[in-house]
Amino acid sequence: MSLNVKIITLGCPKNLVDSDQIMHYLKADGYITVDDISQADIIIINTCGFIEDAKRESITTILEAAQWKEKGNCKYLVAVGCLVQKYAQELMAEIPEIDVAIGTGDIPSLPQALSSLGTQKKACIITDPNNFLFNEDYSVPLGDRGHYAYIKIAEGCYNRCSFCVIPSLRGNYRSRKKEAIVHEASELARKGVKEIILVAQDTTLYGIDIYGKSNLPQLLKELALIPELERIRLLYCYPNYITDELLQVIKEETKICPYLDIPLQHISDHILKDMGRPMNKQKTRELIERIRSIVPEMTLRSTFIVGFPGETEEDFAELLEFLQEVEFDRAGFFSYSREADTPAGHMPLQIPEEIKLQRLERARALQEKILAKKQEQLIGKKIQIIVDGASTDYEGKWEGRTCGDAPEIDGVVYFDSDGKLCPGDIITVKITHSLEFSLLGEICRELG
Repeated sequence: MSLNVKIITLGCPKNLVDSDQIMHYLKADGYITVDDISQADIIIINTCGFIEDAKRESITTILEAAQWKEKGNCKYLVAVGCLVQKYAQELMAEIPEIDVAIGTGDIPSLPQALSSLGTQKKACIITDPNNFLFNEDYSVPLGDRGHYAYIKIAEGCYNRCSFCVIPSLRGNYRSRKKEAIVHEASELARKGVKEIILVAQDTTLYGIDIYGKSNLPQLLKELALIPELERIRLLYCYPNYITDELLQVIKEETKICPYLDIPLQHISDHILKDMGRPMNKQKTRELIERIRSIVPEMTLRSTFIVGFPGETEEDFAELLEFLQEVEFDRAGFFSYSREADTPAGHMPLQIPEEIKLQRLERARALQEKILAKKQEQLIGKKIQIIVDGASTDYEGKWEGRTCGDAPEIDGVVYFDSDGKLCPGDIITVKITHSLEFSLLGEICRELG
C-alpha cells in the first residue's frame, strides 16, 4: 500500500528546491504527496539551521509534527536539511519521535532510509554535503508551480565569512551546467511559469567551478531568449563579483528585473575585516555608485548584521549614517547569532543580547522611514506589476509585485480586480496610497 507524505519546508527558497527534489525521489518510489498533514503517514520537515531563530523554528516545527504520531495517522517523522546536517545525533536523542534523519548531501538516500524502517527502528544518514548537488532527471517540479518558480543554479559556498556555518552545512561551491538550467527554465515556462528566480548561496559566482569564470551574464542572456518568460530575478548577489558585464546585461535585457539583492552585512571597516568580508566601506560606496550609474532604475536590496562581536556604538552609528546616505530600496536586519563552531563564535567582546536587540530595532525603524519616503514618491505614478492573485490580507483585493519586489520577501501592490485577471498577468497600475510596507493602486490598463 502506498504511503502519504507531507513535506514542510522552512528557511530560504533554496530549501524549496530541495523539497521539490525530495518529492521527486519519493514519488519515483511509489509515495504520494499530500497537502493535508492529517492525511500524512509520513511527515518530513526540511529544516534551516543558519541562525538561532531558524534553529528554534525548526525544532518547534518538528515537535509540532511529532504530535501527529500520537493524535493522527503519522507513522514516521523525518527531519532533513541544514539543522539535521549539523545536529542529527542531538536531535534524535532529544526528540525520540524522529525516525529518520537525512543530511543535505544525502537526499537520494531518503527512500532507502524509509524502506529500512521495516527492519530497524531508526535511520540516520549524514555524510559529506558535497555528495549531492541536484538530480537533473528531476529538474522540473511536479504539479502546478503557479506563475513563478525558483531555480537553484549552484550549491555551497567558497566564501568563508567568520560568522557563517553554510560551507559546513552545504559544502563547497558547485554549479549546475548552463544547458540544464536553461532546459529547466524552458520547461517551467512551457508549464505557465512567468517569473523565474535564480538562487544560490552566491548567484554572482555562478559557473566559476565549471567554466573558470563567472558565467552568470551568459546564462542570463540565454534565459532571456525563452519566449514565454516575462521576468528573470536574481537573489543573493555577493558584492565583489558584481561586474560591469553583469550590470550591462541587466540593463539591456528587458526581461531581467533591475533588482539586486546584495548582502553587505556591515559598513565599518574593522567589522567587515573581522567578518571576513572582501569589501571595505570605500569599495562598497564605489560599487553602489557604479550600479546606479549603469542601471539608474535598479532596486537595491541588502541585509545587515547588528551586534557582531566588537561592534561599538560608533560602528553602529556609522552603519545608520550609511543607511541614511545610500537609502536602500529594501533592507533586512538580523542580530548577530553566535555559532560556536565559527571563528566569530570565539571572538572576544561578544555583544549582550539586550544591546543587539536595541540596535536591531533602531536599524529597522530607520529603514522603515526610508521605505516610507520612497513609497510616498511613487504615489500618482504608473507602474507595471505581475499579478500574484487574490489577497489574503484584504478581502476583495488582489495583489501583485513590481520588478523591485521579490515574492515572500518584499512588499506588494494591492488593487481591485476587474474579474478578468489571472496570476502571472502583467498589468499597469496607478499608485494611489502608501501603506506600511506595501502600496495601494488601481488598474490603468492591461497589457497583452
